[in-house]
Amino acid sequence: MGGYYCQDMTAQPRRILATSGGFIPGRIQQTARLGDQILKALSLTGKTRPKVCLLQTAMGDDRARYAMGFEAFNVAGCDVSQLTVFPQPSDDPEALLNSCDLVWVGGGSVVNLLSLWRIHGFDTAMRSAWENGVILGGVSAGSICWHSGGTTDSFGPKLQAVTNGLGLLPYANGVHYDSEAERRPLLHELVANGTLHELAYATDDRTGILYEGLEPREVLTDQPVDPEKGPAAYRVERSGSSVTETRLAPGLVGG
Repeated sequence: MGGYYCQDMTAQPRRILATSGGFIPGRIQQTARLGDQILKALSLTGKTRPKVCLLQTAMGDDRARYAMGFEAFNVAGCDVSQLTVFPQPSDDPEALLNSCDLVWVGGGSVVNLLSLWRIHGFDTAMRSAWENGVILGGVSAGSICWHSGGTTDSFGPKLQAVTNGLGLLPYANGVHYDSEAERRPLLHELVANGTLHELAYATDDRTGILYEGLEPREVLTDQPVDPEKGPAAYRVERSGSSVTETRLAPGLVGG
């Protein structure tokens, strides 16, 4: 196991935090700090100093993004590592990911991310970590990847469907729902015509969904918002030849 401490997390629920946010601006330019969504995920680890692994595969392992992530998680009292694929995998993914409490995946090209993860076995390592109680999370591409598919600009300026997600969550996923005008109608169209799964969950910017097992447990935001009019999540479901959309306000789902 490469010398890593192997945690016994068999009693931990399987959790995924799928978001269109996660970080908020720091006090000085070109810095960031953790939003309330990530802080909630860290609290669920039950650790005083959680072990966090960062992946920026979707942006080609951009060093500046790693540096910003390291700083933000370090300030929050975490031990931080990274798992890169360029020019070759930086570590044994099975060992590293299963030694962590939280895995955070950045945004970018979800299509490239999925291809590279499968080539290098990151996909099976992620499933193993999730089943062993490691919290998986991420923004944009780092949200879509856990689902069966979603809408993406990975292929070019025009949004298209990606249908080969990891499928840990069997649903489709929509991100940046309130900030990119084409996202909502395309998700509705792809769910309605069967290109994507008949059930999808979507998030506005600065918003995420915490899943326990396969169920959406709580809608989280990076900062306090108006629960009635502010950013939210959505359940999008095929019904016959049409689609229904239900707003999920911040807080416990169904609570």
